[in-house]
Amino acid sequence: MEDLLDFFVIEKLNPDGKKYDKVSRIVARTEKGDLYMVLDVHTEIYPIEEKSRYLVLLTETLNTDGTPVDPRNVQGKQPSKEDKFEYVTHGKLYKIDKEGSGADFKLEIYISFGGLQLLLRGSPSSLARFQLDKNYFMLMRRM
Repeated sequence: MEDLLDFFVIEKLNPDGKKYDKVSRIVARTEKGDLYMVLDVHTEIYPIEEKSRYLVLLTETLNTDGTPVDPRNVQGKQPSKEDKFEYVTHGKLYKIDKEGSGADFKLEIYISFGGLQLLLRGSPSSLARFQLDKNYFMLMRRM
């Protein structure tokens, strides 16, 4: 699978009010405006600020050569995509929805990172590569 890599700008932080001490919900869009994201972030370990710009990567593997991550092989650590990012989560894509019709048709993917949720909405050309019940890594770095 081809990775999804794009720049997002945080539009809102906790749009419905802060519900948890250590987690914030962010609303963000790509700079091109073609992807919309709602994401729960563990802000005690990775603080987020409104209007900040982040590089976000969604990928099936952390290995730079594209091979699957083997949790049994931690001794022979190879170069990793995570080396260039500050915040890494891992979770399962549990839902794919369709929204709108015609020129306004969008896909929505939902990934749970151990209870922290991601909603990503965009064109089918951007999101059709994602598959239900697959595990994905999400990596972020402030720019």
